[in-house]
Amino acid sequence: MTEKIPLLIDTDPGVDDALALLMAFADPRHDVVGLTVAAGNVGLQHTVRNALKLCEVAGRPEVPVFAGAAEPLVHPAEDAAHVHGIDGFGDVDLPPAAQAASAEHAALAIIRLSHEHAGKLFLVALGPLTNVALALKLDPSLPSRIKRVLVMGGAFTAHGNITAAAEFNIAVDPEAAHIVFSAFAQVEVADWEATLAHGLLHRDVEQWLAADTDSARFYELISRKTRLWSEDGRGERWFAADALAMAWALEPEAATRVEARPLLVEMAGVHTRGATIIDWNRQTGRADNARLLIGYDQQRFEARVRQALGLN
Repeated sequence: MTEKIPLLIDTDPGVDDALALLMAFADPRHDVVGLTVAAGNVGLQHTVRNALKLCEVAGRPEVPVFAGAAEPLVHPAEDAAHVHGIDGFGDVDLPPAAQAASAEHAALAIIRLSHEHAGKLFLVALGPLTNVALALKLDPSLPSRIKRVLVMGGAFTAHGNITAAAEFNIAVDPEAAHIVFSAFAQVEVADWEATLAHGLLHRDVEQWLAADTDSARFYELISRKTRLWSEDGRGERWFAADALAMAWALEPEAATRVEARPLLVEMAGVHTRGATIIDWNRQTGRADNARLLIGYDQQRFEARVRQALGLN
């Protein structure tokens, strides 16, 4: 039997993170060795509670959850409670999970797990990059022990979803994103624009969520508010950014187009703070530090979502 890939997920659940986590738990090729949690979509007390609940719903209560950064490194940022609900899970009053979070800080857990799984660990970051940046500052040798790192974040041609130029995860903590993209020789990046190119039809999602499975019932409940908000404001397709990033993480061979380019994060722009600047023409002479997801097989993406909901 092939050895499973150890998967460490840095996350800020969040309805879209929840779907991505269900996908990861359902994948037989990967073993989720921990969830490191930051504030982002909502405050840290909610994101930690939601991560614990996801582990319980997925039947993986033994997976450790580590609370991390409650705020960005430098500047305060607004959350996305208007999308996800004040508690991040649609404000449906779920009972808390039976298990509790670990006492170890998320940044320290990232470092420790990188030693325990040295040369094998796959780090997937689905939220603001504050925890990863803190770990890098504590231990600059961290990248040498991580085999693969993938980030959901950015807007490659400045079609942002939180400002005119910036995507939410990067805009919440641009300084942290700068630290991460400067430290790793190569980061795989699934951005907001790839998300827009791989939307899920609301009528299909509604059909999947009507399935008689625990995962589908749970996800229908927590995502209802977000899906109604999306349908009102964004039309017939629902955009699940973290789910697309996780599909690529779990099944990289289903990518149809990936481009390697230098990537920088804007930290000081009046109108562009948090923007991801792609050197498409390689004019700066910088190394290609990012592999950018441009296209992904839509059928295989949707199959991953259905599997996460217990349909496959």
